[in-house]
Amino acid sequence: MSDFPGELVADATLDDAYTKPRGWRHGATWTYLIMLAASAVALVVSFVLSAETLKLARNPGQKLSCDVNAVMSCSTVAESWQAEIVRFAGLSFPNAFFGIAAESVFVTIAVIGLTKVAVPRWFALCTWLGGLAALAYSYWLTSQSLFVINALCPWCLCLMFSTTVQFMALSHATAVVQEIPAKGAGVRTYYRLNYDLMVDAVWIVALIVIILVKDGPMLFS
Repeated sequence: MSDFPGELVADATLDDAYTKPRGWRHGATWTYLIMLAASAVALVVSFVLSAETLKLARNPGQKLSCDVNAVMSCSTVAESWQAEIVRFAGLSFPNAFFGIAAESVFVTIAVIGLTKVAVPRWFALCTWLGGLAALAYSYWLTSQSLFVINALCPWCLCLMFSTTVQFMALSHATAVVQEIPAKGAGVRTYYRLNYDLMVDAVWIVALIVIILVKDGPMLFS
């Protein structure tokens, strides 16, 4: 490292160029394409859940197509208070309706990312925070199904996994494409060395293991 300011700037530029991930996997096309696919799946599942909710509302007590057994039961989850936590003026609103709204936004953002249109940094940061909020909400609902309701909804599980992949892709794009945080050399090195692939794989496997350990024998009974 030199004592001259000009050379300090040059060194910093070289360091940033070294730590910045390169290759197709770290480009806007790939990261936002994965996000788009995951968001589209989550959007479709939200529509299905909304339809199932309306069907159950019209025919209380009726079994749904995804009622497999006592544990794998959509109707049991749909009839719990956790399925409609937003209440206003005596009315309750199914979570799936909010899923449609949220995932429509994420699909739109993914399309914007694919077009490589520059967005303000505050917008990119708010998008990531929104993705984090969606993930936390999905995990809370899954934990309620596993440990409180003691029933699982196949569509809800699909939504949880697609939201997880969506957040993984969104985090990748935020750090590498949008370069947030601006001085996050360590974060970009994490992606450049492909540590994210190992962490994401362990993450998905851990979710599957938790579900199987809790309800594995009952899922296939």
